[in-house]
Amino acid sequence: MSSISRADTPSVASHPRLAELALALGGFAIGTTEFVIMGLMNRIAGDLSVDPQHVGYAISSYALGVVVGAPLISCLAARVPKRTLLIALMLVFALGNVASALAPGFWSFVGLRFIAGLPHGAYFGVAALVAAAAVPLNQRARAVGRVMMGLTVAILLGAPLGTWAGNEFGWPVAFAAVGGIAVTTALMVRLFVPFVAADPDASPVRELGALVNQRVLFTLGIASIGFGGMFAVFSYVMPTLTRQAGMAESLGPLVLAIFGVGTIIGTLAGARLADWNLVRAIPIILLWCTAIQVLFFFAANQVGAGLLFVGLVGTSMALGPTIQTRLMDVAGDAQTMAASLNHAAFNMANALGAWLAGLVIDQGAVWSSTGLVGAALAIGGLLIFLAGRRVEKGAVRG
Repeated sequence: MSSISRADTPSVASHPRLAELALALGGFAIGTTEFVIMGLMNRIAGDLSVDPQHVGYAISSYALGVVVGAPLISCLAARVPKRTLLIALMLVFALGNVASALAPGFWSFVGLRFIAGLPHGAYFGVAALVAAAAVPLNQRARAVGRVMMGLTVAILLGAPLGTWAGNEFGWPVAFAAVGGIAVTTALMVRLFVPFVAADPDASPVRELGALVNQRVLFTLGIASIGFGGMFAVFSYVMPTLTRQAGMAESLGPLVLAIFGVGTIIGTLAGARLADWNLVRAIPIILLWCTAIQVLFFFAANQVGAGLLFVGLVGTSMALGPTIQTRLMDVAGDAQTMAASLNHAAFNMANALGAWLAGLVIDQGAVWSSTGLVGAALAIGGLLIFLAGRRVEKGAVRG
């Protein structure tokens, strides 16, 4: 039985699908702003008078904002009603993106990306809790998956459209548009997500309990390491396919679209697996990630096979709803903190995967070696899962 308390969350929304759509729209805005910058690097660098690789500081700054904001906001906002918190997070997110579009210089842009990243983890965590609490227990992962679908659709549609608009009309247009979507999300949350009073027993101290919960920490470890494989491959997928397989650079949007389709399939499949058997789903998905990332190493020598495996690597997103649901089960009273930290772990995986893959490439390895790095990270996640289960069973026997 889940340890989630459902007393302080909505049992039924008047328009449940519209409520889920509102929550997913926020994920779409977040996913778009996170991935669109990769397609606008040259344009941003030219306008702000820096080298393109320096724009990576802005990407890292956003990720740092996610890592800092998830635990900080979850702790400080422990007694804020969930709907009110979701609206506030989207408004801060909107402000950070609009301000980014108006940044007068490069370093102010970097700082504003940090501010834009602060609400990211807390929003996804709270949105997942709200969605899961509104459905029967055996449908929680699918509800979480539908909310996370906003993120995957952003990879498929939001980031490519934002890249096109930013290159056509100026990169600030992309960030301003994200701000507009965030404001729309806040309005839809207000209209369609039911208000329920905050849990009177909630407190910052209770939420901080997640940071000393062994099962929470093991689960976050799986996300931080095991998820890194997808980013090890994806971060360098364009030079891998253009320089190693000989793909034309004009096919770049197609690569992103194929990856986006893979993430959607993975999210839906992962949610189904989690509702079937959560404890079995996690190792199955990690083994799948290991296999497809090893095979990417060989497939990336040809354009067609490489594109196919880009989509298969995208299915690694199946780990998302399974980890989120597992955290709900093991977090006890610190639900908001644990759910929010999942997305901090997701961004740590992003940074770790890209960094390790870059180190391997710098040592002279072929570009598709990113797949071997990814497989090693997936195995690392599996080992953390097995260690966590061993500790958990030992505690039960004790």
